[in-house]
Amino acid sequence: MSERTGTTADDPLSGRRPTNHERMSGRPWDASYLDGPAPWDIGHPQPAIVRLASAGGFAGAVLDAGCGTGENALHVASLGLSVLGVDVAETALAIARQRARERTNDRGIEVEFAAADAFHLERLGRTFQTVLDCGLFHTFEGDERTQYVASLASVTERDGTLYVLCFSDDGPDTGPHPVSQEDLRAAFTSRNGWNIAAIAPDRIQTRFHDDRGAPAWFATIKRL
Repeated sequence: MSERTGTTADDPLSGRRPTNHERMSGRPWDASYLDGPAPWDIGHPQPAIVRLASAGGFAGAVLDAGCGTGENALHVASLGLSVLGVDVAETALAIARQRARERTNDRGIEVEFAAADAFHLERLGRTFQTVLDCGLFHTFEGDERTQYVASLASVTERDGTLYVLCFSDDGPDTGPHPVSQEDLRAAFTSRNGWNIAAIAPDRIQTRFHDDRGAPAWFATIKRL
């Protein structure tokens, strides 16, 4: 994810290193949105996020890391919370901003969308009581995870909450980047400022799975 405000044909990554997902797919994140909806862009918020919001799971200022076209961020903001959604894909951000304009006129909804580097969230210069990662963690591997977890720690307030919804390795018809509970527990430890409060089985809806979606883990993680 880049803090620059756009990409160019000569440098579609805007000066940053490609992520594991981009190396595997051979395409920058932004390209996923150029020919219609991306596989994970289902046109509405993830049911797991809707349930969490209905249960009062979000509080204070909220960061949606890897917000895509903004459906989850817009839903949380509609509940009266201040939300910042960040992503690398400028095309996705443009769609999110347009959706915000269409849905938030005269409703007093506080939502903002900005380009930002997931590995350098400290550059935002802000902290958040609640952070959401819906479908981003599982795209990283190895040292990327270490750097990303440290980046999340830099913007999550002490005793704040991070929610991670990611593809699970448990069950048939998994997503393209399944992770295990052990992967999550190895990434978020007390040594790097986190405590995993819970990991529960859930589902992630996509455009290439049936209505039930793909197996997922929903992790609730506290910042120490």
